[in-house]
Amino acid sequence: MFLWFRLPVLILAFCASTVAARAEPLGEPAFSPVTYQRTVWAYEGYRALYEKGGWPDLPAGVAGLMEGAEGPAVAALKQRLILMRDMAPDAVENDLFDQGTREGVRHFQRRHGLTPSGKIGERTLRALAVPIDMRLKQMWMTLERMRQTHFSFPERYIVLNIPGATIEAVDDGQTSRRHVAVVGRPDRQSPLVSSRLATINLNPTWTVPTSIIRNDLGPKIQADPLFLQKHGMHVFGPGGIELDPASIDWSGRNRLNVSIRQDPGPANSLGRLRLDMPNIHAVYMHDTPQRDLFRSDARFHSSGCARVEDVVGLAAWALEGTDWNRARLESEIAAGSRIDIRLAKPVPVIWVYLTGWAAADGTIQFREDIYGFDEGRAPQAEAEKDVTGSINQRPAGIADLIGASPARR
Repeated sequence: MFLWFRLPVLILAFCASTVAARAEPLGEPAFSPVTYQRTVWAYEGYRALYEKGGWPDLPAGVAGLMEGAEGPAVAALKQRLILMRDMAPDAVENDLFDQGTREGVRHFQRRHGLTPSGKIGERTLRALAVPIDMRLKQMWMTLERMRQTHFSFPERYIVLNIPGATIEAVDDGQTSRRHVAVVGRPDRQSPLVSSRLATINLNPTWTVPTSIIRNDLGPKIQADPLFLQKHGMHVFGPGGIELDPASIDWSGRNRLNVSIRQDPGPANSLGRLRLDMPNIHAVYMHDTPQRDLFRSDARFHSSGCARVEDVVGLAAWALEGTDWNRARLESEIAAGSRIDIRLAKPVPVIWVYLTGWAAADGTIQFREDIYGFDEGRAPQAEAEKDVTGSINQRPAGIADLIGASPARR
């Protein structure tokens, strides 16, 4: 278990390690040894703002604002962006939505995981509407989850932040690669899990989970008897004997004692590469033929696994120091080779749930609580306890972390 009270020593070690980091790192990852303390400080800053009255509600006229607009709604928006430190305090000289206002909106959007359009669209308006006490709660609950996390922060690791649908590959405390991901939708959540990337599968087959056969494929096969054939899927019964799909009752009235396997290829639901990380939830990271989903701000579409944009690049990073590189991976994939590459030194992987935290650049990052964990609806008993922090309490400082949960002090 990582001991958060050792953080001062680890900060010194972390700073020293950055000297040896590879060229042009992408900065510190969201989940790192120093994230906790920075978030405690950020919480205190927001709490002081809350005690002064927080921020007022925005007028209805803010919706749809963009560069060139003017009026009282623009002035109110500027005041809010100043309070949130997305704009400089001297920015309100007029009620014009100028280039400076646009950059302030873009700054707000980036730290909320939104496309930085500089316009007040629906998702930006929804993020602006969140009251400060809810933002405090997001930081509180993130701190509580981090406090309960068992992770040693090794030299190299991969971290997936589920609410942010983002994956980072970390070397010596610095992010070497950052990947957009697609994670589980609210009714099929991606779990909090800690594992190791052990095997990389090129041109994998896909054995369809029973729940997907029952809930998804069954109705599709009923509607289209050629569905399985069109998607390169085969049905197997007990003993691995292939069955004729027409001989099976797909209506759901009877328990299906079958398995379905999809052939390798570009249409395979796992795409052309899978990153296998053994765990009790049977989830993993993989490619996808539906790459358009990576362009969305709300990337919650999977059945629990994580789809990774440029997954070949992430695999090549994991294989650094071996005979495998990106060019060789792409060559074997293009040739249709069905290869399982076992890593000589597995890479630790952790999936976390951060909705409010302080980044190394000083920005306070927020992501939508897509699964309701901050409201106590978390399914994992140990990793996610039913804790409701009070804004009249303070999160544990570094010296206080051994003992009771901060929410119970």
